[in-house]
Amino acid sequence: MKEDLAREVVNEGASSTKDLKRVLGFWDLMGTAVGQIIGAGIMSLTGAAIAMTGRSVPISFILAAVFVLIFSIPQVLIYATARFRGGQYSVISTLVGEKWGGFFVIMHILTNLSIAMYALSFADYALAFLPMFSRKLIALGILTLIYVLNIFGVDKMAKIQNFVVVTLVIALGVFVAFGITQIDSNYLSEGFMSDGFVGLLQAAALLTFATGGATVAANLAGEAKNPTKDVPMVILVSTIAVAVLYGFVSLIAAGVLPISQVANQPLTWVAEEILPNFLYVFFVVGGAMFALVSTLNAQLAWATKPILQACIDGWFPKKLGYIHPKYKTPVILLTGFYLVGLIPILFEINIGAIGGYVVIMSQFINILMTISVLKLPEKMPKLWEKSRFKVSKSLAYFIVAGSIAVCVLQIYLLASDWTLIVTAGNIALLLISGIYSFMRHNSGKVDVEVSYESV
Repeated sequence: MKEDLAREVVNEGASSTKDLKRVLGFWDLMGTAVGQIIGAGIMSLTGAAIAMTGRSVPISFILAAVFVLIFSIPQVLIYATARFRGGQYSVISTLVGEKWGGFFVIMHILTNLSIAMYALSFADYALAFLPMFSRKLIALGILTLIYVLNIFGVDKMAKIQNFVVVTLVIALGVFVAFGITQIDSNYLSEGFMSDGFVGLLQAAALLTFATGGATVAANLAGEAKNPTKDVPMVILVSTIAVAVLYGFVSLIAAGVLPISQVANQPLTWVAEEILPNFLYVFFVVGGAMFALVSTLNAQLAWATKPILQACIDGWFPKKLGYIHPKYKTPVILLTGFYLVGLIPILFEINIGAIGGYVVIMSQFINILMTISVLKLPEKMPKLWEKSRFKVSKSLAYFIVAGSIAVCVLQIYLLASDWTLIVTAGNIALLLISGIYSFMRHNSGKVDVEVSYESV
């Protein structure tokens, strides 16, 4: 029976997540996580946060990191237990339920519509240095370059990612080093907590979008050498390290010029004031542009892996899960995500407008991941007993309650400014995800395999 099933899978052109190259070490995963975190958020959201809380913005960054860690800890417990080859999809389908796994994959696709935004934002910065090219052509160029890089293997992606991230961190370090001596001596007395404690918390809620993202490294667990050790540490260390770096960066952003001049302004506005011209160019290229490259590169690498396992399990046609025999990459799925980014660029679709309808999906994914923790002792008792992060049942419930509370708070803050149309749009997308999952599962085409293993 098993041999017949295996033959059927091969005949349909599918591959297994077991075929992926297990070549990613701790620093490769760290580069992916840091590159995902340090994106456009630090460049654009710092100014918005300053407008909310003034010069107390470094505290807001630290609070944001605390929020992120609270809803990331459940995932640390999960990924320390086993290798989940399909990342978040494997966790949810294994621990919460098969239909919830199908629900997740639709939300996962929707949350990756941001691919086009990263390419277009890169083009916006690049136009200053490449005025002879159009915005569309530059965006297409960088997207195609990153796509081709990922086709040739996750190990190649990781090498480029590590270089980009090191350059990115150096650029932010230069910004801090030149700005630290120019901070206003009246920093704490003028514009500190300008909108009180409420403004401080609102800024922290906003900045979770700039400090979150490390958990996506878990979607590369199928390609990691030692995922149960490295993935949890990467989630914790990268979030804390980037938050500290952000704290120093925001100290300069809010402390050199008057608040009225930097509120709602991009970070490059301050950089132009404090850096010599050649270092300003380095900051724009190595900081702003490389931040977008690192996020785009990481996203194309990890976004395919949950969908790959979903194809193997029958949520989508199995042929879509084909893995290239030489490079061990899911080339069809990579091409699919490339098209997700390519089409909006070619036809100038306003992805920013779509983003307002799907941003809530990430919070629902976090809630599903959090609930999964409670099922570990029941579904995977032997592996849970051996986990280095095993906790008591009461502590697990406490962690889950805190994580869900933070997620609900985020949903409330996001939804507070929604119009009726946006609210209806989010509800519709959730319904579509649920209906697809129910109908596909009931069709008999879904056959979920065991996609976790001991390490």
